[in-house]
Amino acid sequence: MTSASKFIRTLNGEIEAIPPIWFMRQAGRYLPEYRELRAKAGSFLDLCYNPEMASEVTLQPIRRYDLDAAILFADILLIPDAMGQTLSFAEGEGPILDPVITASNIDAFRGRDIHETLAPVYETVKRTRAGLSEDKALIGFAGAPWTVATYMINGRSSRDPAALRKLYYQDRPFLEALIDLLSDHTIEYLSRQIEAGADAVQLFDTWAGGLPWPVLDLVSVRPLQKIAAAVKKAHPGTPVIFFPKGVGETAAEYAQLPECDGLGIDYAMDPAWARANLSGHTVIQGALDPISVITGGEDMMRSAGTYLKLFHDVPYVFNLGHGFLPQTPPENVAALVDFIRGGNW
Repeated sequence: MTSASKFIRTLNGEIEAIPPIWFMRQAGRYLPEYRELRAKAGSFLDLCYNPEMASEVTLQPIRRYDLDAAILFADILLIPDAMGQTLSFAEGEGPILDPVITASNIDAFRGRDIHETLAPVYETVKRTRAGLSEDKALIGFAGAPWTVATYMINGRSSRDPAALRKLYYQDRPFLEALIDLLSDHTIEYLSRQIEAGADAVQLFDTWAGGLPWPVLDLVSVRPLQKIAAAVKKAHPGTPVIFFPKGVGETAAEYAQLPECDGLGIDYAMDPAWARANLSGHTVIQGALDPISVITGGEDMMRSAGTYLKLFHDVPYVFNLGHGFLPQTPPENVAALVDFIRGGNW
């Protein structure tokens, strides 16, 4: 049966004359309608856990730009919050997790029913899917275990999360135990999102870059494969996308996994190399520099055209190489969508 969604058809291997479009962080601080709703919500977490508001935020960019896919509005650190590591957001500091997880207290985070805390997220998925037409896909997501672990171990964001790789050498049993625990919870979390109505899921490994191969294999490649395999076994036909930011040519290790239906590439990757070495294994997604959308104009169009021309004859999803920044003018996003849909690249 052919999917009504261009996005899902593409992930299933079909080539579209005009590729499907969605953007990382397509809902958020650059949209005035988001800022208005955010002011009413209270805290950022209150917004994430309010199904009515979170669903509205998820749908806002679809209404504004008629994109081909919506992505669930949530946060990558909701699993630690559900595990009992209290999550808060300090102005100008980002997320704070307390207590910091260590080898001595990891057992305190086991055995919790994470779904009690995460139930509002599943309700958001259900409401959002009901608010979308059949030709629009809904993407569920989670933070990849390594990226989530960097926050849990550090207690907050870090300028150099890759420095935490010292645990690989100093206390590998603890690192493996944490990655395994997060992998198991992520499988459950994504499965519940699919059951609630998500059409595809994406795993964000934002801090995968800068890791030597043995570490990357242990904390990123193998866990993502494990999660995707389990999700696809429970939900056959549901596409899984990986976004391992900053991994360079090691992206081929992800692309060649049979469980990888789509691979997001970042703006630092040579798109010609990606076309030659990755497209034969998986569907490429990305990788326009989000800074170019801030400036807009001919440079933005020229950059977008590079990807559209390179990937015109293979299945391809147009996206960014990372998320929109708060200062992005919404009118530049509209101009970018019009340019892509116009087909004059």
